[in-house]
Amino acid sequence: MQRLFVGILLTLLPLLTLAQTRWQQHVNYVMDVSLDVETHRVAGTQRLTYTNHSPDTLHRVFYHLYFNAFQPYSMMDERNHHLPDPDGRVGKRIRGLDSTEIGFQRIHSLTQNGAALSYEVAGTILEVELVEAIKPGEEVLFEMTFTSQVPKQIRRSGRDNKEGIDYSMTQWYPKMCAYDLEGWHADPYIGREFYGEWGDFDVTITIDSAYVIGGTGYLQNPQEIGHGYEREGQEVTRPSDGKLRWHFLAPNVHDFAWAADPDYVHEQVPVPDGPMLHFIYQADSVRDNWKKLQGYTVRLFELVNKHYGKYPYDQFTVIQGGDGGMEYPMSTLVTGRRSMGSLLGTTVHEVMHAWYYGVLGFNEANYPWMDEGFASYVEDLMIDSLLEKGAKNPHQGAYARYFRIIEKGWEEPSNTHGDHYTRNYAYSVGTYSKGTVFLRQLGYIIGDKALQTSLRRFFQEWAFRHPEPRDFKRVAEKVSGLELDWYFDYFINTTKVIDYGIKEVKAKRKAITITLENTGTMPMPVDLELTFKDGSKEILHIPLRIMRGAKPQEHEINGFTVLPDWNWVNPIYTLTIFRPGKKLKTVTLDASERLADVNPDNNHVDVAK
Repeated sequence: MQRLFVGILLTLLPLLTLAQTRWQQHVNYVMDVSLDVETHRVAGTQRLTYTNHSPDTLHRVFYHLYFNAFQPYSMMDERNHHLPDPDGRVGKRIRGLDSTEIGFQRIHSLTQNGAALSYEVAGTILEVELVEAIKPGEEVLFEMTFTSQVPKQIRRSGRDNKEGIDYSMTQWYPKMCAYDLEGWHADPYIGREFYGEWGDFDVTITIDSAYVIGGTGYLQNPQEIGHGYEREGQEVTRPSDGKLRWHFLAPNVHDFAWAADPDYVHEQVPVPDGPMLHFIYQADSVRDNWKKLQGYTVRLFELVNKHYGKYPYDQFTVIQGGDGGMEYPMSTLVTGRRSMGSLLGTTVHEVMHAWYYGVLGFNEANYPWMDEGFASYVEDLMIDSLLEKGAKNPHQGAYARYFRIIEKGWEEPSNTHGDHYTRNYAYSVGTYSKGTVFLRQLGYIIGDKALQTSLRRFFQEWAFRHPEPRDFKRVAEKVSGLELDWYFDYFINTTKVIDYGIKEVKAKRKAITITLENTGTMPMPVDLELTFKDGSKEILHIPLRIMRGAKPQEHEINGFTVLPDWNWVNPIYTLTIFRPGKKLKTVTLDASERLADVNPDNNHVDVAK
């Protein structure tokens, strides 16, 4: 019996080890498609080699059919009819599309290793029953023929956007849904973010030779294309049939996007030590701003490469297109007829996604606050640096929006699935703004130096691995030596608020007694700045007991004292310090203004006027 038990254990041990290891599926797409610019339809073939690295046997697979969202009475259409604040780019526009303007993706054939499959279209999801289950470690080949109609541009994807860009080809192909530790993520496309498997893309696009294309991937046949892609001195030899076949390879990405227009100009600018930047835009009335943008973008890549981790691809493309700004692997689409400030701000934000969406690959649907919050946090710092503003708080706007949504009573926990927020405004603030505040406030807890080290180490350790909030928490804990589960639980999983105040200050000849109170619903460590009449300053740091430690001194001042920790169940904290010969002038709680305190009016006391 004992031998049998040992034998079973030895047999199961590899599977148990596999189940406990962070794994991810792998996809390899080979697509050959043609875009008819008269009918606005894409037709072609897809060969998808799918590798099951999970410990699970898969009996079904699912594909996203994103273009199906752009049909009357789709989930995206219905959602925007019933939201109290629908997306202004969508509104009721889908309901008014005619048969030539709607989007669709039609599957004509689908096989698994040559055997025909049965499938059903459920809105924007293709549900596929497998002929044979895919076992752990197995690799299978799915072959598909499909036709898509490019919708009139409404949300991210489509044709004829408001600036006259012919094609913004994003979410344009049937895409295998992600499968991870939580199972399948066959989320319908309602309007939010995306999540996909890492893999390699080999894409050939045939289109009228007047069109210029830019997007994900490295162009393989520049000598046949021209349009500014050819190498210096290289002769362009185009086909004589009036069509161009653009061949791209994109290694280790989780999506493939492109845009096309006959009026595009294409320019290239190198970043010292890489990557090569491509700018593709209509030059008529936006050339001056787009020329200025190039220098800013070069400097941006230099700064982010230095401080947050090296961008791992050899190319990045900024394209005029879409309906605002949206990130894709190795590229972004932004509307281009903007003021210089707006064009720069949008581009910086989308470029930052190249690190957090493009390389780290968060599950944006489940954790939109990570994707948008991390990008927005670094965006604010980069804009401040590029424009040499020197702001004390570059994230002031994010704090203001966060406080405003609390006042209105619209806040929802930031861990809410992106599609399930009650209001668009709640989504926007809960992801972009509160995500930004989350990081800046983390610097208040562990110190800004530890925060920056954490962000860089997180990128280095988790590139191409789809990290989750717990993974960033563990990196920050290892860097700082502090326990941070309480902070993530409170600030991300709840809508509890911070409200600390100075209740009383008594300054006698030798002793200074200060009483603080927590009238909010979330605990935090506290920094008190004491200013004396002689001009000297001192920081008193009160850590939380559940942090199991304290941050180091951050500021260039002589006095930094770590006081006994605050047990968060007690609303009152009283401290007494002795500073003989020193006359206290002011006491300020959170002089660095990093604490998201909903009532800062009680955070300052003038002791002697």
